[in-house]
Amino acid sequence: MCEIVWVVDFETHPSRYRHWRLGVAGEQATLTLDVDEQGGLQPGYELKLNSYDLGVDIELYDASQRLRFEYPQVRAVVLASGKDRVFCAGANIGMLALASHQWKVNFCKFTNETRNGIEEASAGSGQTWIAALNGTTAGGGYEIALACDEILLVDDGSSAVSLPEVPLLGVLPGTGGLTRLVDKRQVRRDLADVFATRAEGIRGRTAVDWGLVDAIAPPRRFADAVAGRVAAALAAPADPARAGATGVELPPLDRAQAGDGIAYPHVRCRLDRPAGVAEITVTGPAAVPGTPAELHAQGAGAWALAVARELDDLVLRLRLDEPELGTWLLRTAGDPAVLVGYDTFLAIHRDDWLVSETVRFLGRVLARLDQSARSLFALLEPGSCFAGPLAELALAADRSFMLDGAREGSDLPAATLTLTEANFGTYPMASGRSRLEVRFAGRAEPVEAARKLAGAALTAAEASGAGLVTFIPDDLDWDEEIRLAVEERAAFSPDALTGLEANLRFGGPETLQTKIFGRLTAWQNWIFQRPNAAGPDGALRRYGTGQRPAFDRKRV
Repeated sequence: MCEIVWVVDFETHPSRYRHWRLGVAGEQATLTLDVDEQGGLQPGYELKLNSYDLGVDIELYDASQRLRFEYPQVRAVVLASGKDRVFCAGANIGMLALASHQWKVNFCKFTNETRNGIEEASAGSGQTWIAALNGTTAGGGYEIALACDEILLVDDGSSAVSLPEVPLLGVLPGTGGLTRLVDKRQVRRDLADVFATRAEGIRGRTAVDWGLVDAIAPPRRFADAVAGRVAAALAAPADPARAGATGVELPPLDRAQAGDGIAYPHVRCRLDRPAGVAEITVTGPAAVPGTPAELHAQGAGAWALAVARELDDLVLRLRLDEPELGTWLLRTAGDPAVLVGYDTFLAIHRDDWLVSETVRFLGRVLARLDQSARSLFALLEPGSCFAGPLAELALAADRSFMLDGAREGSDLPAATLTLTEANFGTYPMASGRSRLEVRFAGRAEPVEAARKLAGAALTAAEASGAGLVTFIPDDLDWDEEIRLAVEERAAFSPDALTGLEANLRFGGPETLQTKIFGRLTAWQNWIFQRPNAAGPDGALRRYGTGQRPAFDRKRV
């Protein structure tokens, strides 16, 4: 059995950051981007001008998580640059030119999810994020700023914001830039068109007038302007549950790896590479905390937070490092009654800051699962605990199979499915809707019928009757039906499946997030592999060489 060598480790710590500095003083935090040019995740490129690769973004994600859990008192976060006259030149072009198509798309997806997390911290964690642009801010660098609540640009006559991907690289602003321009900042689309095709960008008063930034200040007053924005954020009413709160340390994950699997205390995964399958099992809690104080004492070891961290890490690793495992089988194990009790505890104490952050984190992890380009099959078997938050795994699946009754020769109880109030909006999808609402295409009647069943341990027949599972084979047919479903999936085109699943998972009204991920899946996925961008004479390959790209002029 050979050992897996993971290409990327998504775990880090501020003591190991190479590209960011995290400083916290009371209610204010400062995240300073000072990229190590020689600190690329892979050889072959230099991270000049504060440009970034996946390694830089992994540190940003880690910092944003720590600000929520380790520093709950923080209410203002300043994004700054450690380099003179440059904030961030965006995604590193050398990295993009050398990267495989699969790497580029996963890179864009992770950066999008990190930006979305920053925006959710503003909406739900009482943090105001302020981008202090002290110089050149281009491409993905401006997209980092777009994720913030406020953008300040130095007015020195030369510093500009820009999205130069179209004129210089033959691609699109891949981390939601165009969508955030018009949907979030409400920039007029004609002005957005000019902006996104002007390689040199927009500076000064025009950037303010067009809505690209919120304010400008000359160099001598720039620091004061940023301080003023921080003071205004701190003057707003604070959440009393966070004032003086003690954070929870996020220690390294307890993870064991082998050639055909990876295991954490509450999540394990078996890798069946010949079949193209990852079998993921999430174990439910052993007990319910008696009080919020007990939960705080458990810290990162508390079941809900531990499961969120473990599943998050596993999903990221599988997405990037195991692209040929196209089908993920989702299982659970444990006592559903205990899980229902745990879910009730979370609901009762939602005003506790740690409970609130944990629930939000679970929501982000489930959304990351939705946004993964993999076929998801949920297997509800005897001994499983698909209830409350783990029932979301079944609702997230493209298909769900629930074994009708017990298995011959087994003492495990028959599978049940238990909905709780959490399944009706606590863990929304990118669309803002619950998975039940998306499942029933927004129709109120089946959702309300399902609500009436909340709290009941539904048998396979009852769950099927309510439209909550797809198939209910008995013990005689179970193994064969699962085998056929997995083999059928493996026979289809992975590209067609990615498009199919993304279309069906995000039905209903669009939001900023569904637009970003839908367009990343379709448009950017396609554009990234067109010869005009990625070919030997394409814009990505010829950037910085002094040669102009050779474009195929036919519109497709």
